[in-house]
Amino acid sequence: MLRIGLTGGMGAGKSTVARILAERGAVLIDSDVIAREVVAPGTEGLAALVAAFGDDILAADGSLDRPALAARAFADDESRNTLNSITHPLVGKRTGELISAAAPDAILVQDIPLLVENGLAPLMNLVLVVDVEAETRIRRLVEFRGVPEIDARARISAQATDEQRRAVADVLLDNNGAPGEIDAVVHRLWDERLVPFERNKRTGITAKGALRLVPADPDWAAQAQRIIARLWVACGAGAKRIDHIGSTAVPGLDAKDVIDIQITVADLAAADELRTTLAEAGFPRKDHITSDNPKPTANDPAGTDRELWAKRLHGSADPGRPVNVHLRAEGAPGQRFALEFRDWLRSDAAARAEYLELKREAEAKAAGLSGAAAADAYYGVKEPWFDAAYERLR
Repeated sequence: MLRIGLTGGMGAGKSTVARILAERGAVLIDSDVIAREVVAPGTEGLAALVAAFGDDILAADGSLDRPALAARAFADDESRNTLNSITHPLVGKRTGELISAAAPDAILVQDIPLLVENGLAPLMNLVLVVDVEAETRIRRLVEFRGVPEIDARARISAQATDEQRRAVADVLLDNNGAPGEIDAVVHRLWDERLVPFERNKRTGITAKGALRLVPADPDWAAQAQRIIARLWVACGAGAKRIDHIGSTAVPGLDAKDVIDIQITVADLAAADELRTTLAEAGFPRKDHITSDNPKPTANDPAGTDRELWAKRLHGSADPGRPVNVHLRAEGAPGQRFALEFRDWLRSDAAARAEYLELKREAEAKAAGLSGAAAADAYYGVKEPWFDAAYERLR
């Protein structure tokens, strides 16, 4: 299934986004609903809260008086940590049960207010953040929910900052506008990204990036770090290191809008063992590519030994973010060259300019072509230069 994390600060409008996604067919798991369920009358959760915070947090009918609990639990860090230590394991257990019950082809949306605070972003295939300025959220909480302003400010200050949420956002949904403005954005997101993403992930299809240069994007580095965090979760001890490589790893360099990542593994047997977990994380294998183009080495002067340059290649199933994930053995020529080439371009302005000019020539060669013909034209220009660059770096 496709796991989507949905978050945002209090008063941001997550419930609106969640409702639209559920209406379109998503399986919604609402952490707030679960949090109420696990502390309902008669549950072990409610008993634990009473033991920690006293009978004053109970309403007259024996149910939880949530404002009374909030007044105590958000008073200081120690109290908040006590609350979290009681409720989080219970919420996690119930969430796991609901995930297990979802269909294999489900688009599963987990509405998690504390997704950032609990470090859950790397567990998701995609993270949506509903973004609203803090003062606007405070006003909405006071006007529409009747929350006292002092309580609203205290609860918002106890959550992640807007900057921290934006750092984990694959999709930032701006909800600062008038009610209803965000609806069309969410519908497009469902049709153009989430549905194709789920289908691609389930069927093992990778998203293709255009053979077209775009201006350097300062956000490429942050995007790569989010991808790397997911890959670490998928690979665990199977990865020796994971690096952002290629043109998008070079600040200021125009490039195709495709993020390249290298996973260094002990050997290709270890790479093959990661096939399924990477696919489940949203990165299916590209079976038709099994090596880099060989380059001359001391042991292979002719540059024909594909086994020496063997690798495994995965791509992203997310149509909104094309990614190439190269798995290479530690110490192999291709593994070393990927890192050396990136660092050379980062440090040598003349090399960057030379490479950019080459890429523009390759782009021009591929213009007007499609499919394999376009790729052959594009890489036909670049590969001889890569061979020469490899020699320059020896």
